[in-house]
Amino acid sequence: MERSLLQWRLLPLLALIASFLSVFFASRSYEETQCSLLPHDHYWISSKRILTPDGLISGSVEVNGGVIVSVVKEEDWYKEQRSRVKVTDYGEAVIMPGLVDVHAHLDDPGRSEWEGFPSGTKAAAAGGITTLIDMPLNSDPSTVSPETLKLKIEAAKERILVDVGFWGGLVPDNALNSSALSSLLDAGVLGLKSFMCPSGINDFPMTNITHIKEGLSVLAKYKRPLLVHAEVEMDSEIDDGTDNDPRSYLTYLKTRPSSWEEGAIRNLLSVTENTRIGGSAEGAHVHIVHLSDASSSLEMIKEAKGKGDSVTVETCPHYLAFSAEEIPEGDTRFKCSPPIRHAANREKLWEAMMEGDIDMLSSDHSPTKPELKLLSDGNFLKAWGGISSLQFVLPVTWSYGRKYGVTLEQVASWWSDRPSKLAGLHSKGAIAVGKHADIVVWEPEVEFDLDEDHPIHFKHPSISAYLGRKLSGKVVSTFVRGNLVFGEGKHASDACGSLLLAT
Repeated sequence: MERSLLQWRLLPLLALIASFLSVFFASRSYEETQCSLLPHDHYWISSKRILTPDGLISGSVEVNGGVIVSVVKEEDWYKEQRSRVKVTDYGEAVIMPGLVDVHAHLDDPGRSEWEGFPSGTKAAAAGGITTLIDMPLNSDPSTVSPETLKLKIEAAKERILVDVGFWGGLVPDNALNSSALSSLLDAGVLGLKSFMCPSGINDFPMTNITHIKEGLSVLAKYKRPLLVHAEVEMDSEIDDGTDNDPRSYLTYLKTRPSSWEEGAIRNLLSVTENTRIGGSAEGAHVHIVHLSDASSSLEMIKEAKGKGDSVTVETCPHYLAFSAEEIPEGDTRFKCSPPIRHAANREKLWEAMMEGDIDMLSSDHSPTKPELKLLSDGNFLKAWGGISSLQFVLPVTWSYGRKYGVTLEQVASWWSDRPSKLAGLHSKGAIAVGKHADIVVWEPEVEFDLDEDHPIHFKHPSISAYLGRKLSGKVVSTFVRGNLVFGEGKHASDACGSLLLAT
């Protein structure tokens, strides 16, 4: 009897010890991984503004095991039979699918002094980007074979805070060799990228239309896209007899006139008809990157789409934010290719965005070492081109788009839905049941100054053309597959992003 009584009295104590051990080991496991600032695998997040494929709702999103398992409207919230799990209420902040940036240069391996997977993905997370597709250049070597892709994969392992996939390179050395291209695609690249003009990188030479046509025939079997830098070298306007000061942005603009884009796109569209239903390259898709020219180039793309060509086109926030007239003398932070054109062209780009003629946005984050920007010399003709923008693309899109009536639905379409489909990432791009819990929480109305006191996470903040701007749209939290990788200005300790390889 006494023994039984003793056991009975010990039961609460044993339960308490068991509970303590459970919490201890759970917290110990969390401390060991630290993939997330939120030590829960199963939780809810709530807001008055959740952007779903069916529109904006007030309600809650349930996440379990890195996947969205339910989306509930506020009026149904209390009817749900919910387990007692963590609930975070974000109030009036917008809960939206994380951004998918299909055009970023992280330069790793080989040129990590320019950027790198750790710094680049930290910047992405702080900007609400949950997926990056890394370009096959400017790393060293360029990603043009299974062997060079393996170097990328090894460089990224356990060093990425967001999910990262890779484009492979279509270059003359592999373009006419179907087995070489097939082996690169079999190794897991999500598609291919080519240049119709010199890339500036020695091991990534330009392709001609024959290379592109052959590449499309291979891509058709895999149903993956070809991304094309569509400029072709032609006569420039720099020899027009006027004074051409290399510190003047307008001098640089003359070296890459809109006719370069027009000529390349006209040539490119001579083979995209093969991507139509019943064509010899049906299943392949052509995606024109960073469109700058909003006149003839855009009209040709619209016409090709109307005929059934499988073609999409992107532009970048810097073409929508800046104009050639406002770029200060010698400020080479603004140099990129294709170049930023005049204000009238910018207005046409916005018109095309709002009317759906341009399909999506990308950052084209193309950093370098500050010394290669020649900031002290200000020589636009010799400075390295590329805009550093990765962390700012969401607030930039929103800040400059408000003038044109941009909606949250459009931002999500341009930055989440359409890019994820281009890359074949069908588990991403929406706040919907079954999708990866890739989520950005942000406050569109909150303004901030992008000055020296603002925390910037990509490697060389000083070369960003956006410094000194006032922007609207503060990123509060970023979730990648359910892990809270960025919140309240802090990053998760461990880099637990996933590699995205095509199968």
